[in-house]
Amino acid sequence: MPLLSQLRAAPNQLTLLRLIIIPFIIINIVDERFGWALGLFVLAGISDALDGLLARLLKQKTLLGQYLDPIADKLLLSTLFPVLSATHKIPWMVTILVMSRDLSLLLVAAIFTLTTSYRDFKPNIFGKANTVAQIATTLVVLMDETWNLSWLGILRQIGIWTTMVLTWSPACLTCCAPRASCTPDRSPRRRTATLRPIRVSFL
Repeated sequence: MPLLSQLRAAPNQLTLLRLIIIPFIIINIVDERFGWALGLFVLAGISDALDGLLARLLKQKTLLGQYLDPIADKLLLSTLFPVLSATHKIPWMVTILVMSRDLSLLLVAAIFTLTTSYRDFKPNIFGKANTVAQIATTLVVLMDETWNLSWLGILRQIGIWTTMVLTWSPACLTCCAPRASCTPDRSPRRRTATLRPIRVSFL
């Protein structure tokens, strides 16, 4: 399918909308208009849910969408965490852990892409849990800055600690190194080694 036709697909239009929203969220955080930032963040989340739903209902799954959607998600979180740390809403330690993990996994993926035929870089359940924790923490931080309620402050601390634990837990840092396992051949004198990839979590 031509690139222009893929861009016109409704799910990809929603993904592009999410990319456009990101700088406006940042501007509102810097200007301490947290209500607007919260509303735009929720809008970005709704667009994320709708693009996948529309892709299935309208049968408009495209190669561009498969790459663009996770890039938009990661770009949203990768920009909001540093901005929230710069405005003293999230500790820098959390942001450094999150960014270091992402860079480490990207480096591993680049090495395997260049040196092997391994391409199955799908997130495992722990990686997805880490993404949920990052999104939930960002949401709660913006809600706490908007309404300043005691129970939101408690949830804020829980979210920050949960994100830290999940970000650098061994399960979320599973590397995509191929492992060789020997399977016996019918010939008694030979064995063949097959490579079994381990999935890596990028989200």
